[in-house]
Amino acid sequence: MKPWTLAAFFEWQQGLEDRFELVDGFPLKMMTGASRRHDMVVMNILGELRNRLRGKPCVPFTADGAVETRPGQIRRPDVGVDCGPTDPNSFVASEPRIVFEVLLPSTRDFDRLRKIEEYKTMPFLRHIVLMEQDQPVAILWSRLTGAGWDETRIEGLDGVISLAAIGVELPLHELYDRVLT
Repeated sequence: MKPWTLAAFFEWQQGLEDRFELVDGFPLKMMTGASRRHDMVVMNILGELRNRLRGKPCVPFTADGAVETRPGQIRRPDVGVDCGPTDPNSFVASEPRIVFEVLLPSTRDFDRLRKIEEYKTMPFLRHIVLMEQDQPVAILWSRLTGAGWDETRIEGLDGVISLAAIGVELPLHELYDRVLT
């Protein structure tokens, strides 16, 4: 079977309710059924980014959008920030600067290992953020000058995620608002 092109993949995906990623040229169904807690963290991230980026050139996007981690490979982070030209008809972020993954028990290892390595190869990407869904913990990878990455663990509701690439700081107490009881 011949690997799919991006155009064929997105044309096929349009009529489907389920979300897919394009991996090694073939569609792969994404996990569904995340908890309400996961969804609340994602919504809090989106809300805070939207508020902080209003009137600026960068815009947040949801997992309905996509990033191309390498030619022909599509991933759908839980949240992303695109700082390139925005084409409302496009399915792929033109210059993704930041991706967020909110960890699920079923995808934790995959997100922490394989996806992170794919994300690190993207030329425009400056930050990768992994968030726990049940405790105020974030792992922030920031691209250093050159090819390296710095990893920072941010813990506790007083913690702040500093996203220098877009000039935004996200307090964990805002990202976990109404999530932790």
